Amino acid sequence: MPLTVLLVDDEPLVRAGLRAVLEAQPDIEVVGEAADGAAVVPLVRELCPDVVAMDVRMPLLDGIEATRAVLRAVPRPPKILVITTFENDEYVYGALRAGADGFLLKRARPAEIVHAVRLVAAGESLLFPAAVRKLAAEYGNASARAAMVRAALTEREGAVLRLMARGLSNAEIAADLVVGTETVKSHVSAVLAKLGARDRTQAVIAAYESGFVAPT
Repeated sequence: MPLTVLLVDDEPLVRAGLRAVLEAQPDIEVVGEAADGAAVVPLVRELCPDVVAMDVRMPLLDGIEATRAVLRAVPRPPKILVITTFENDEYVYGALRAGADGFLLKRARPAEIVHAVRLVAAGESLLFPAAVRKLAAEYGNASARAAMVRAALTEREGAVLRLMARGLSNAEIAADLVVGTETVKSHVSAVLAKLGARDRTQAVIAAYESGFVAPT
């Protein structure tokens, strides 16, 4: 089965460019397009895409609110890849905090676009660059620090979270810690459960906001 993608951007040329790049891949199919975030929930319900590639700045409903709407309304939501012009855009960070799974720069090369879609769909590593890490650290607060303390991560779970924050996949974490991939998956699940995080992105945001991991 091909990996299915819904494109959401108010610029027709951006949508056309993304479609051309993605549909050149034999394992990726663009199943629909929308010009605004307001159309996302009905299309997700109708098309059931694996990934929504969504602009963060749109006239009626931006990518932040559209992300929240999808996660509220869809029982098994797709992965959400937010698209932006600038990597230090606070809208991007807002979308990630709202539940988006990664982000893509509009100026990315075709190979990077394809890689981003596949990476987000797999859900085992992150698109979380230095500029976004810095933003996350700037949003640090006492509540986030207290939540991290309450989580009471073990030493190994803390090590896994730090490697997750570097964007490593489960296989890469396993190689770094010299353990099996299934062991890493168990640690990742424990970290998410203790932090009350929906996915890896939310766990990493908690790590930076609490100061558990410092931006580099």
